[in-house]
Formats: sequence, structure tokens, C-alpha cells
Amino acid sequence: MGIPKKKTNIQIYKGNELTKRRQELLDMVTKSDTFLPDSILHDDLDKGFENMTQQDLALPFIRILGQLSPQVTEGDAKYVAGAKPGMIYNTVTNELYDGKKGIKVIPCYYKKDYPEWSDRGEGSAAPVALHSPNSPVIATGKREGSKVRLPNGNYIEETASYYVMVETKAGGYTPALITMKSTQLNVSKKWNAMMKTIQMPDGKGGFAVPPMHGVVYNLSSNLQKNDKGSWYGWVVTQDRILETKDKSLYISAKGFAGDVKKGSVQTRADVEERVSENVPF
Repeated sequence: MGIPKKKTNIQIYKGNELTKRRQELLDMVTKSDTFLPDSILHDDLDKGFENMTQQDLALPFIRILGQLSPQVTEGDAKYVAGAKPGMIYNTVTNELYDGKKGIKVIPCYYKKDYPEWSDRGEGSAAPVALHSPNSPVIATGKREGSKVRLPNGNYIEETASYYVMVETKAGGYTPALITMKSTQLNVSKKWNAMMKTIQMPDGKGGFAVPPMHGVVYNLSSNLQKNDKGSWYGWVVTQDRILETKDKSLYISAKGFAGDVKKGSVQTRADVEERVSENVPF
């Protein structure tokens, strides 16, 4: 007669439940005295992650939810409770942010490229190719707004990508990616101009433009429209220049910028945004 096995109940958390559980655990850590004290944990901080690089992490997209986003559609497998058009959404943590209030971000690296897509309903949901701004392929197509129709029937779409550190609800900052295209390219250009006009003392009696990763911005959303329709888009305002007290945050942002520049950060096109978007162009 064998020894009866002890039954264990394993709770699997998904979607909203996972986000809620993360917050519950965070509250437990900050409020409970049953966890190991800092004096013991301090020497072991970040242990176990020695072989984990940025390439091993899923870089979340930060996007504005639209009318057709699956997160706002009850009954959809990707529905997130409480999600509404205009809210800001983290694709990895499922966290939602008030679009009117916005989120704090530190832009660390900027690049522009041209993903090549087949028309919806044809081929894979992933882009066919990714072209740089100086690619000769771009000149072979016919421009349709922000898109360029290629001779092969596919189209390429001008896309501005911002690799950022975004403030989390827990108060820290984590790497993420924000892309702007179509009507949001105008927002991108204004943001870029804003970055280049910020001045700070250079220590030599003059002024200079601070590094991109040295300034915090607030990104909110509002309802935008033209003669072709309406959509929720980004609104960018400067928040503050990092100070001495922000040294560790500055170093993290600088490190992330370096990782992106040397190609250590792997990203993909925001396929879901392409499927759900309803932005006129």
C-alpha cells in the first residue's frame, strides 16, 4: 500500500488577476514584518539574474487604447477589466494608466524605420521586412499619406520609435517602447523639437542641450480629429530635468540607451496596434 500523495493547490494567475496579484505581493512586502529584513537581503539583491540580459526580456509597448483595441472589448480574450479608449496600456504588465493624467517617461534612444506590411487579411500578421530611412525600396513606391505603396502590393509605413524608461505604478522605472506613426508623426516631430530646445547650464558659464536620457516628460492622451475621423493621440509636455538625487535613474537610462544603440535590445513591430488601430491617415 503506497503512501497517499499530498494534494497541493496551485493558483495560476493570468491577465488582470496577475496584475492584481503583483500589487498584492508588493503591498505585503511593504507592509509586512514577516519578510527577511533589508540587512539580510541587501547582499543578495539581483542575485540569480547574472546571465539574464536585455535580450532575454520582453520589451513592453506603451500604447493608447482605441475604440477597436481588444483590451476595451468585453468578451475578447485580451479584454482588460476597466480598460477604456484613451487609456494608456502596458502590453506586458497589463497595467492601465489614466490617459488624461498621463505617464512619466524618459526617452533614451530614438530611431525611425519603415516596416513593410501586407494588406490586412493577407499573409502573416508580422511585418514582411523592416527598412531603414535610406533604403532604396522607399523610392520605388507611391506615397499614400504616411504610407508608401510598393510595386509588390505591400506597403511601408513611416514609424518613429522611442525607447524609454517609463514610470511604473510602484514608483520605479522600467524599459519600454513607444511608437508613433500616421497622424502621430506630427507629435513625434514636435517632441523631437522640444528635446533639442531644452537648455541647462554647461558648467562653463554657458548653456547646452542635456542628453535625451536626462529629461523626464509627461505623456498623456486626448481626442484628436481631422476631416477623416477621430482618434486618441499623444500629448507631450516636459516634466523636469534629472537632478543629483536621480543619479541611479540617470545611470539606468544611460545604460538602456547604450544597450539599444549596440543592438542588445530585441524588438518587433507592434502587430496588435496595427490590427486594432482606426487612425485615419
